[in-house]
Amino acid sequence: MVNIFIESGFSISLFVNAVLFIPQIIRIHTTKDAKEVSFITFFGFWLIQLFTVLHAFIRKDYILMFGYVFSMITCGYIVGLIVYYRIKKWMQN
Repeated sequence: MVNIFIESGFSISLFVNAVLFIPQIIRIHTTKDAKEVSFITFFGFWLIQLFTVLHAFIRKDYILMFGYVFSMITCGYIVGLIVYYRIKKWMQN
């Protein structure tokens, strides 16, 4: 019973971890600007997520792996937006 509770909470927290990046995505899309968003921070998060996915893969922890793949997608989207809007701004100047 306790194991089911912990596994369920863990699965839900992995989903929530990925979803927490969505407000930042919405903000960048809305303002069409990423000047106040740290590329180093979000790229660092993405690298941590990448190595967590690789670790989970070799340990065959598929719940952890798929949860962090989802986080890599949402966090990676932010990294892509930062790069896109900074290049766009640089090209306009």
